[in-house]
Amino acid sequence: MGFSCTGNATVQPRVRTYIYLRLRDRFTYSWPLFPNISGMRGLIALPAVAGPGRRSHPKPRPRRGGSVVALLGPRRGGSVVALLGRCRCGRRHLLGASSAAGLLHLANPPCLAAPPIDPDVMLERVHPARPGWYEKLYATALDKGMASYEAEIAEYKLNLFSQLSAEGKNILELGVGTGPNLKYYASADGVKVTGVDPNMYMEDYSRAAATSTGLPSSNFTFRRGVGEALPAEDSSMDAVIGTLVMCSVKDTDIVLGEIKRVLKPGGLYLFIEHVAAPDGSFLQFVQSALDPLQQFVADGCHLTRKTAENIEEAGFSSLSLNAVRLSSAYIISPHVYGVACK
Repeated sequence: MGFSCTGNATVQPRVRTYIYLRLRDRFTYSWPLFPNISGMRGLIALPAVAGPGRRSHPKPRPRRGGSVVALLGPRRGGSVVALLGRCRCGRRHLLGASSAAGLLHLANPPCLAAPPIDPDVMLERVHPARPGWYEKLYATALDKGMASYEAEIAEYKLNLFSQLSAEGKNILELGVGTGPNLKYYASADGVKVTGVDPNMYMEDYSRAAATSTGLPSSNFTFRRGVGEALPAEDSSMDAVIGTLVMCSVKDTDIVLGEIKRVLKPGGLYLFIEHVAAPDGSFLQFVQSALDPLQQFVADGCHLTRKTAENIEEAGFSSLSLNAVRLSSAYIISPHVYGVACK
């Protein structure tokens, strides 16, 4: 027995009614199969049951809350409902249900979690490889040119790292650089250190600094990477250390989120950062004027960041924050340091 959208004279009224009722019941009672029942019912309006003597069905009336026409708008030659209404057999309801089911994804798209970004991909995205001579020169300059700064900041580092019990702990140092911080904690028994830095030429310097503290070479790992995608598993680190690193990251808030991600519950984030001078001060004016040049000559370092505010708003369970001004580096003299707990 064949069917067409223009009807079939051989089909008796009772048979047409029976087919119609079966089709209607099939799609009427299959609502639980759809994720959004109320939305689905708003999209499809089934007509009343046709009597045995009727040759056409009443015009479908859309329910309050939306319709196919409301979602798609009128089309040339008539609306979707009008186009479907031309069909006088049960296929109209099959088409209507199928169309509405497909439209659910347009009206209520699924929320898909973004997959984690590979650390190597993020490295190339936010810190593309510089010329080798530049990165090597920068590493050498840091190793040779930070002596006066390290001498002045030493007392603050001693105070900071005295709050870290490193024995047997897994520690990640972000922006490990030439390794000036390793002497403050890497001599602890059983400590394992992962040094992260985008500059490949920092590895030799940081390994030498780790060796000088007595840290076994097997307990020190250097990873090329950036703070926006730390090369570490969730809740894998007892502490994360970062000094003079937030000034040069692309997105401070993303980096702080990554720090929280890799920290174990109760893990510590130890930091020392230079920050912007107070608003309206002459130093802030100078920092703003020199900021573009600083970014160019100092591998992306910004002079005007308010890192303390970012850390305060990062959602750590506790935070100890201190401010200090150093005399050895006028342009970056305002500093903050402290400890945050996950």
